[in-house]
Amino acid sequence: YADDERFKFTILPKNVGKRKAQIAAITQSSGDLILNVDSDTTIAPDVVSKLAHKMRDPAVGAAMGQMKASNQADTWLTRLIDMEYWLACNEERAAQARFGAVMCCCGPCAMYRRSAMLSLLDQYETQLYRGKPSDFGEDRHLTILMLSAGFRTEYVPSAIAATVVPDTMGVYLRQQLRWARSTFRDTLLALPVLPGLDRYLTLDAIGQNVGLLLLALSVLTGIGQFALTATVPWWTILVIGSMTLVRCSVAAYRARELRFLGFALHTLLNIFL
Repeated sequence: YADDERFKFTILPKNVGKRKAQIAAITQSSGDLILNVDSDTTIAPDVVSKLAHKMRDPAVGAAMGQMKASNQADTWLTRLIDMEYWLACNEERAAQARFGAVMCCCGPCAMYRRSAMLSLLDQYETQLYRGKPSDFGEDRHLTILMLSAGFRTEYVPSAIAATVVPDTMGVYLRQQLRWARSTFRDTLLALPVLPGLDRYLTLDAIGQNVGLLLLALSVLTGIGQFALTATVPWWTILVIGSMTLVRCSVAAYRARELRFLGFALHTLLNIFL
């Protein structure tokens, strides 16, 4: 596209991270809408029009599309992550959008209202983590800022974007650690916003944060029981297994795909992580 006059490319002198690259592009742009697409993401031909249609409502500050794994067939891990993305989009984000506030418009494909972003850039750029400029969780932080400014955030399931997902456990572990830090940190930022949103969003925020901690506590308790009493914690295993089976069965029914029964393996990943 270098010779296409509709496009302008900004090449920064060095890699300063996604956040500062976004800000450089936004400040040099003039369009009413900003589309953020990661470098490893391919969007369907109708994504721009579908997201832009949702943004016709001036109350909407941001909208995201549905994420899929472009390398789904590579390994057992990429297959699990593809199902994880389906659940995150079509259960979590879809439910949040029903109540007017997607809590994280995913970075690989999200559209923002430029006028809203300009008013938030200072807060966005100066976010700190443990006293240093933050270099992770840009999408969740920007979404929370948009909600704090009084805008709605939406999910458009028919706007499909395919992104490259981790295919090894080491890369996946690093990604999940970044996401976990972002979730816990930006949930604190969202606390003042929650009272102004539907009560479901408060329940959802509590579930996302406390659920992981309860899982860790259950696993540690089970290990402690085995170490101290030499008995297998069958009750803990049965409860976690039953919850997994219910969740995977519901997903398989809603997606009309039996492969989601295999998502039960992801529970073992969650326990390990």
